[in-house]
Amino acid sequence: MADLTQEEWAEQLKNDDNGVIIDVRTDAEFEEGHIPDAKQIDIYNGAEFLKQAKELDPEKNYYVYCRSGGRSAQACMLLNSVGVTNAYNLKGGITEWEGEIVE
Repeated sequence: MADLTQEEWAEQLKNDDNGVIIDVRTDAEFEEGHIPDAKQIDIYNGAEFLKQAKELDPEKNYYVYCRSGGRSAQACMLLNSVGVTNAYNLKGGITEWEGEIVE
């Protein structure tokens, strides 16, 4: 797992043809606004989160975010534990995101 600043995360994602964005917030938070093309997997739904995490392609690079960076850091560690080696946490979360947001 790597903690990336907003700038590092956005730049790395932009240049990554193998990147997938994962939003680990709740359904309600996701509906309030999310980063374009994000796949939502709610970390608070523990068993379902782990089930979906195990189904992810371990060859891809995952860019993970939440509201402020705490849940996504935890999610990155869980992804690592199920064999996903490239998980990148967005420090500061969507709260500090200056890029596009879909509402």
